[in-house]
Amino acid sequence: QVQLVESGGGLVQPGGSLRLSCAASSRIFIAMGWYRQAPGKQRELVASISSTTSTRSTNYADSVKGRFTISRDNAKNTVNLQMNNLKPDDTGVYYCNTVLQDLVWGQGTQVTVSS
Repeated sequence: QVQLVESGGGLVQPGGSLRLSCAASSRIFIAMGWYRQAPGKQRELVASISSTTSTRSTNYADSVKGRFTISRDNAKNTVNLQMNNLKPDDTGVYYCNTVLQDLVWGQGTQVTVSS
């Protein structure tokens, strides 16, 4: 099974930035996404990116659109999430997985936005 390891989280003040990275143990040939789970809330998909090389397709939840940017490097088996202008509501544990959620979840990386 493919292993997923998330990193890059931390404590940041509102308006700050973080860059998350998801490292996979092997190449993934399907669209990938970043998910987050806020305290007491359901896990939600916040960003996704297609696996195609001829075209690129990204999607974002309305709550993060314009602030987050997802990217991937298939050669390095990584998916990144650049998060700018962070807000307290962005707080949560961030996970990566395919858009079908068919891989074993990693441990996630904690993002805390607080003053």
